[in-house]
Amino acid sequence: MFPLIEISGSARERGQQHGMQAQKRITRSIATYARLFAYCGISWQGAQRLGAGYRELIGDLNPALLAEIEGIASGAGRHIDEILALNARTEILPPGYPGEPHPELGKIAAANAKAGMPDWGECTAVAVKPAQTTTGTTLLAQNWDWLGAQRATLVLLRGREASGASWLTLTEAGMLAKIGLNSSGFGVCLNILRSSDDGVRAGVPVHVLLRALLACDKVADAIAYTAKLSFGASSNVLCADASGDTAALEFSPRGLEFIRGADAALCHTNHFLAPAAAQHQASLAPSLSTVPRLARISALTGAHQGKFSVADLQSMLRDEADGYLSICRKPDPALAPEICVETVASVVMDLGKRVMHVAPDLPSLVDYLPVALGEAQPA
Repeated sequence: MFPLIEISGSARERGQQHGMQAQKRITRSIATYARLFAYCGISWQGAQRLGAGYRELIGDLNPALLAEIEGIASGAGRHIDEILALNARTEILPPGYPGEPHPELGKIAAANAKAGMPDWGECTAVAVKPAQTTTGTTLLAQNWDWLGAQRATLVLLRGREASGASWLTLTEAGMLAKIGLNSSGFGVCLNILRSSDDGVRAGVPVHVLLRALLACDKVADAIAYTAKLSFGASSNVLCADASGDTAALEFSPRGLEFIRGADAALCHTNHFLAPAAAQHQASLAPSLSTVPRLARISALTGAHQGKFSVADLQSMLRDEADGYLSICRKPDPALAPEICVETVASVVMDLGKRVMHVAPDLPSLVDYLPVALGEAQPA
């Protein structure tokens, strides 16, 4: 299982605790992204410069989140621009990634090595309302598909605010959040999207947004908060709350479109579903599996007889019906490591019980293990 790191106190103190306890994993994550950025024609020094450009934006959005990032850098003994680059890595990556390697990859990789940097289609998510579950609670689940090397950087952060509010997130070390839930029973999952407008301006990094959203109590709060923001890259946040409200929040540089969940399971992969947003969908060539994956998870949930259990969703996330393009994606040995996407981890969250069930590898190979937020459960 991934390390469970407890953080509390002020924002800077929480960051320092994160940085100190995850120092080796942060260093490994930096090495992974240095190689990935080099593949795209961006040196690690260049990535840091780009990351630094988000410092003021994050501070304006939420000073406490910037203080937490500063604390991570201090605790891990890294420059703050490196931690900013990690948290803005989705926005720094070129809109066309993955594609052909940059023609100067060798030169940039050599520059990274000289500087001491070793050279070394994405997610399926589903939300189910309480009326459709055996537990009578909202279930929110995701396979996180990304570079396999990042499995060794993942951590579980269990944080507590001074107010007493708490949250639990599975994330890459050094990053504020990714998949998570909070003490109000609100949870978030992530699907990277691509629009034709990505990269035209800077905006709120999605991994910063995910951490900010973990302060919400309800889906309605998350919609209202996200609608006020500007973005430079596209993503979908599939979110749900303990009351049973579910929604897909699709945002791009053009703004927010959202889809509210109905009686059926709400499923999402890596392309826009809202009609207005879909008009600006970028080429799906970098993520050929997104349409068949959505069709497959929709078919599995649609054909399900009776109510959904945690085990039912786990079984669906283990599906390997389409080979290397399946819901549960094995690594394709024919692909370079910089573009070889696989299922790094899998999560099923019970928002009523405030429990995250985590598979720390391909879910077809390992068991899901429960990790509780640790709050007293509502009556």
